[in-house]
Amino acid sequence: MEEIRFAYPGGTGAFSLTVENFSPGLCTALMGSNGSGKTTLGKLAAGILKPDSGRVLYNGEDIANWRLGKIGGKVGYLFQDPSRQIFAPYPLEEIAFPLELRGVPKPEAEKKVRELIAEFELEDIADKTTYKLSRGEKQRLAIAAVLACEPGFFVLDEPTTGLDRRGREILEGMLCKLMERDVGILLVAHDRDFVEALGADIRIMEGGRLLDG
Repeated sequence: MEEIRFAYPGGTGAFSLTVENFSPGLCTALMGSNGSGKTTLGKLAAGILKPDSGRVLYNGEDIANWRLGKIGGKVGYLFQDPSRQIFAPYPLEEIAFPLELRGVPKPEAEKKVRELIAEFELEDIADKTTYKLSRGEKQRLAIAAVLACEPGFFVLDEPTTGLDRRGREILEGMLCKLMERDVGILLVAHDRDFVEALGADIRIMEGGRLLDG
């Protein structure tokens, strides 16, 4: 991210960033008070928001003119409330949808869906309707659907919110597996114990600017 400037309509939420690099296989945790710009930075990195000036580069390529589908295949994003991004009536359909968009042949897509269902411990809920799932189940499902696209980077906004101890353990294990696969993680968080358990590079945000942790 180079020379980024951003503000919401009316000039609120002003954001300024000179140069910041996020690396494959590593976790960077953004911490700071509410309104400091953490979520804004995450959405800028994922292409959900566009900077007023400056560039967001992926492997040296400016993503400004990329379609959302292309960005989503490179940078995954998990909203703080996973219900915001789940729309299919059943888990299998939710995970299969991004594969269908990419034109993955049906036999290959079905195999991939089953692998993700097993990896994220979703077998017991595979046939449930998604609106009946718990927050932790919805979160695991949303992550599985994002990872069906095999992104190189993953942005997560406060992923431990509302999770019990077991849910946090499962999430920690999943994120560690992703880093082992060389996926870069940008984590918006308040839970310092959780980010330290991941060995994250902690950065503090204050007034729309990044400080060292």
